[in-house]
Amino acid sequence: MTTIRLGILGAGIMGERLLRAAREHAADVVQISGIWDPAEAARARIAAALPDVPVADSAEAVVAGCECLYIASPPASHLAHARAGLAAGRAVLCEKPLAVDPAAAREFVAEVRGARIAVNFPMASSLGVAQLRDWIAAGAVGTPRTLDIEVAFAAWPRGWQRGAESWLDRPEQGGFTREVVSHFLFLTGRLAGPFRLEEAFVAFPEAGRSERAARAALRVGALPVTLLGAVGTTRKDDHNTWTLQGVNGAIRLRDWAIAERLGADGVWQPAPDAMPNERARPLILRRQLQAVAAMTRGETHPLATVAEALAVQEVVEGILAAR
Repeated sequence: MTTIRLGILGAGIMGERLLRAAREHAADVVQISGIWDPAEAARARIAAALPDVPVADSAEAVVAGCECLYIASPPASHLAHARAGLAAGRAVLCEKPLAVDPAAAREFVAEVRGARIAVNFPMASSLGVAQLRDWIAAGAVGTPRTLDIEVAFAAWPRGWQRGAESWLDRPEQGGFTREVVSHFLFLTGRLAGPFRLEEAFVAFPEAGRSERAARAALRVGALPVTLLGAVGTTRKDDHNTWTLQGVNGAIRLRDWAIAERLGADGVWQPAPDAMPNERARPLILRRQLQAVAAMTRGETHPLATVAEALAVQEVVEGILAAR
């Protein structure tokens, strides 16, 4: 098959990450047709570091030159870019959330029904998540009893996100609930089923900055789901667990990538082929880009739908509104 021409809007952390993954791990799947960012410094950084990558002079030029548009800009710009890409007949992969305003996201989801558009939740291509799914199918959990999500950070934004504080640490677009918890809500929907928010608490102790603590109670049918998140409660840059317990046993995803099963001795045992996120990420991103190519060709793919992304966003914004 021929490679897919992928255009990128946004040369920040996520845009550059997918760009490099495409070049280093999926050059047989996608070809970068162009990248653009409104910040001249960001464009100059890409041009200096990767001189063979076409740096466009406008968002319109990126759309014109691609088959699939990847939107990696801050959330407030997502819908305008997505509409532009779809109007030009391009497939679209959008970072989450779809929009800052859930009402605008709902309108957009209704508008684009049937279009070639997906949202970039990499857990859709995660090897660890695939292992959890296999364990569930094999009866390792049985009837679920509880589901617990915990996320913790030494500081926010995380160390590798320095430089993006202007939006990532602001209550309008940023915060760990949007950036991190959303991934585990997506995982919940994929493996457990549709969820609803029952109650929540969130703390914004520093004026003008994003939340520093959040907790929530949700339900998946009769299954209770608890969420705990906080900044400053761990020395780790980023620590998280998604734990499903049932009548037959318990399984979890730890630190983004490591699938583990609770042994009879009460000790968590990783899957035989489990690997830390740093090693797993290139494989996951290649699988994600393969799925992007399939979507662009109109084929079946596992990427997150806009409906799934909207369900996540509704709960995230519900939590953040519970001040």
